[in-house]
Amino acid sequence: MTAKFPFSRISAIVLPLAAVVGLSTAAQADDWSPTRNIEFIAPANPGGGWDTLVRTTSRVIQEEGLAERSFGAINVPGGGGAVAWAQIARDAGNPHKLFATSPPIILVPLAGTSRYDHNDFTPIARLITDYSIVLVPADSEYESLNDLIDAIRSNPGLSVGGGSAPGSMDHISMAGMASAAGLNASDINYVPFSGGGEAMTNLMGGHIEAVITGAGEASGQLGEGSDVRAIGVSAPERIGGVLAEVPTYQEQGIDYTFDIWRGVMGTPDMPAEAVAYYEDLFAQMLETEGWQQARDQLGWIDAYQNSEEFGAFLDEQKEQFSDVLSELGLLGG
Repeated sequence: MTAKFPFSRISAIVLPLAAVVGLSTAAQADDWSPTRNIEFIAPANPGGGWDTLVRTTSRVIQEEGLAERSFGAINVPGGGGAVAWAQIARDAGNPHKLFATSPPIILVPLAGTSRYDHNDFTPIARLITDYSIVLVPADSEYESLNDLIDAIRSNPGLSVGGGSAPGSMDHISMAGMASAAGLNASDINYVPFSGGGEAMTNLMGGHIEAVITGAGEASGQLGEGSDVRAIGVSAPERIGGVLAEVPTYQEQGIDYTFDIWRGVMGTPDMPAEAVAYYEDLFAQMLETEGWQQARDQLGWIDAYQNSEEFGAFLDEQKEQFSDVLSELGLLGG
């Protein structure tokens, strides 16, 4: 069954990583380098997708010796990212502060729960694409995605949790899948948490039936002896590694995919020389063996874009997601 809404396939175009970031960019990068350690902010509690990206990239940059200054992971939870964005917006021009970003930077402002959107910050680089994954307790009665859908159809009050705000990434992903499976997407009882870690705690506590989250952040919690079990992933084909046995939605007769792009942004009005430095740094990072090992373990796909490309992509995402939230009746005033 195909989805009723235009978000049956919300996907990111995966572009090849350029081997060289351009002579002018390289020249600009040579003009600036950090003079102190970089604050690298995950706008959520530990354990979610932003946190995983921040800590993974920081570790690889350090282990590969790519920067003289360290990248310190800082968690600023609240409001689906809005609390962190408000803090970062007040630090205009600071070249020593970065933050991890993904679809909520578009979705949360569109839903009317943040006064700041992507236009208030400086795009640095898009790095990867991830996918949504649905998890249940290991002893759950739901053996497949269709089992869960059938249960929700019979009892719409059953709750599915996620680590992002209402109308944000996890909610939109779940609503799209439900629509593709023949349910009324707006009737999904989505329960928001301040991050993937809190959502998982509530799942194991029996407070919700399932969790929808990023496949990358879930990969470390799956495997033999795990307390949770994955019953579906939104990728167009199966992911390798520990997720190799997880069937896609499409394999289960639900014609739906959902990509979760992730990248890095900086403070408002960040100097061009600093932007060029970070563009080059992240481009180098994606070529290292350390990154490639971490990426494969997490089930991520490289999807690099430089600052200009990433900015244009964010504008396109805003147009797409405006249509989605309008269909769900969640578009803010």
